[in-house]
Amino acid sequence: MIKNISVFFPAYNEEKNIEKTVKEAEKTLKGLKLNYEIIIIDDGSLDKTPQITDDLASSGSKVRVIHHPKNLGYGGALKTGFKNAKFPWVAFTDSDGQFDFGEITFFLEKTDWADLILGYRLNRNDSISRKVFTFGWALIVRVLLGLKVKDYSCGFKLIKKEVFDTVEPLHTEEKVTQIEFLVKAKKAGFKFAEIGVHHYTRVFGAETGANINVVIKSIVDLFKLWWQLK
Repeated sequence: MIKNISVFFPAYNEEKNIEKTVKEAEKTLKGLKLNYEIIIIDDGSLDKTPQITDDLASSGSKVRVIHHPKNLGYGGALKTGFKNAKFPWVAFTDSDGQFDFGEITFFLEKTDWADLILGYRLNRNDSISRKVFTFGWALIVRVLLGLKVKDYSCGFKLIKKEVFDTVEPLHTEEKVTQIEFLVKAKKAGFKFAEIGVHHYTRVFGAETGANINVVIKSIVDLFKLWWQLK
């Protein structure tokens, strides 16, 4: 099993979730006796997330925070997280508490042969409209780009930093960044593994991925990516 790991959490307006998420991750990592760092990517939050994350980083733990001066979206947060990770393996998951970071143990079991270990949601706890949108979106991605993974947008992954360094630069934003990342990684010959993970109901805060402006921009970016890669 690996000995060193960077973990990052993209966070936008997660004042009621981020502290619990980070502390649970720390507990898991300490229990596994891994040498770790935790990076919180505060993506231009407008609530108390910046203050809470600064407090977490100043508590003497292995936590640091990177503040985006403005919201760069999920894709921007992913790029920042990978660029600033210092260890060879990088895990990331959402800050909203919908995943159990303790399940990282299942990912670690695959690191002896896989370069990218992708979570897929066993019991997706999202709104019906979001589920429908995601199904349609995934179908388009499969047909247009040939990306055949069970759940490309699942926010729980463990990936070698080498993969990110190889597929850079990533030109897309928002939802399409993960697609570009995975498509380029597949073309480069990296090995994929997939792990089923539980997905829990969000208790606090509101999801932002279904914002109409985000959706429209993602569609435009997707076709730009298709044109670049064809």
